[in-house]
Amino acid sequence: MSNLPFGFGFGSDDANSGDSSSGNANSGNSGQNPFDMNSIGAALQQLGAFLQSAGSSGSTGPVNWEMVRDVARQQLASPEAGGDRVVADAEARAVTDALHLADVWLDEATVLPATAGAPLAWSRSQWLEQTLPMWQRYVEPIAQHMQQVVGGAMPNAALPEQFRAMFPGGIPAEMMSMMQPMLGMAQQLGAAAFSMQLGNALAALAREVVSAGDIGIPLLPAATCAMLPRNVEQLGEGIGVDSSDVRLYLALRESAHQRLFSHVPWLRARMIGAIEEYARGIRVDPERLQEVMSDVDLSDPQALQGLMSSGLLQPQDTSEQRAAIARLETLLALVEGWVDEVVSVAAGARLPTAQALQETMRRRRAAGGPAERTFSSLVGMDLRPRALREAATLFAAVRATGGIEARDALWVHPDMLPSAEDLADPLGFIER
Repeated sequence: MSNLPFGFGFGSDDANSGDSSSGNANSGNSGQNPFDMNSIGAALQQLGAFLQSAGSSGSTGPVNWEMVRDVARQQLASPEAGGDRVVADAEARAVTDALHLADVWLDEATVLPATAGAPLAWSRSQWLEQTLPMWQRYVEPIAQHMQQVVGGAMPNAALPEQFRAMFPGGIPAEMMSMMQPMLGMAQQLGAAAFSMQLGNALAALAREVVSAGDIGIPLLPAATCAMLPRNVEQLGEGIGVDSSDVRLYLALRESAHQRLFSHVPWLRARMIGAIEEYARGIRVDPERLQEVMSDVDLSDPQALQGLMSSGLLQPQDTSEQRAAIARLETLLALVEGWVDEVVSVAAGARLPTAQALQETMRRRRAAGGPAERTFSSLVGMDLRPRALREAATLFAAVRATGGIEARDALWVHPDMLPSAEDLADPLGFIER
C-alpha cells in the first residue's frame, strides 16, 4: 500500500480486484477511485490522540510555548542526559568568587563599570526558564511565517502526487471541503512538531552554554552576570585546562559581555532590532517544502519533527535581507571582538592559560557547537560572528594608538562603530 498523509492509502491490486458479488457498495467504482475512504475514522483518531498527548489541542499559535518548556525540561531531566542537578553551594561560591575577581581585573581593562546585580549560578533548567521569554520574542515571528506558508501549501504539497494525479483538473471542491478539517489538523500538528523540536533544540543549547552572554545576544531583560557551573566544568574537561582557570576566564568574558550591554544604552535595542529584522526576512524554501512534504507522513510525529529541522527556512535572497544579515553579523562580530580584546588585556600575564583559552573560545564562537547548528537549522538564524578576529584586531589597534578610553569610546554612538569594510582594513579605519 502507498502511504498517504493521516494514514490514508491506495488499495493494493488484490484489494481492488475483489469479488464483484461481495455486495460491497464501493466495489463498482473502486477502479475509478481507489482512495481508501474507510481509513478516515482511524486517521482522525490517530491525529486526535497525538494532539491530546502533545498537549497542543488548545493551542492555535505557531508555537506552543508550554510544550516547548515541558519538552526541554523533560530532556534536561532525562537520565540519558545525566539529569539536571541543582547547583551546589560550593559551585555557587566558586562562580561568585570568579566573577568578583574578574571584575577587579576588568576595572583596569575597560572604562565600562561592572554591573550592579549579584552574580548568579544557574542550573541548565534555570537558564532555560530565564531566557525563554527572549527566545519567544526572537522565534515567534519566524514560526508565524512558517505556519502561514506551510498552511497555504498544505492542500497541494501535503497530498502525494499519485492522489493529485487522480484529479488532473484540480481536486474537486467537495473533496477539498472534506479534507479541510484534516488539513487544519495537519497545520496544528506542524505547530506541535515545531514546538517539540524547538524544545529539544533549547535543551541541547542549555547543555552547552556556559553563561548568560555566551551566545553574544541579549537573552535576559536586564544585564545580569550568570554562569552554569556544570557546563563550565564540562568545557574544561574537554580542553584539558585547570577548572579554576577555565572558570575565571569565562567569568571575564561574562562580565565583559554584561558590562557592554548594561552601559551602552542603545546596544540592546540595536541588537534585538537586528535579529528581528533578520528574522522577518526568513522564508520557507518552496522547492524544499514540496520535496520533503511529498514523502512525509503527516500523522507521524517523528516524521514531522524531521520536516521542521530539514532546512526549510532560509534567508530570503533580496538586497534588504542581505543587508540585514550583514548588519547582524557585523554587530555580533563587534560585540565578540570587543569582549575578546578586553578579556585579553585583563588576563594579561596574570593567567598563563589565557591565550589557549582565547583560541578555544574563538573557534567555538566561529564554528558553533552541535546545539547551535541544530537551532540554526530549525529557525534559519545563524548567530555567528564571522569577523570576530578582525574585530578584535581593530579594537586592539585603536587601543594601541589611543588607549582603552579611545577603544571604548567607539560605543558612545552607533555611527562611531566600524563597518564591515572597516573590519577588513583596521589601519585605514584608524587613519580615517
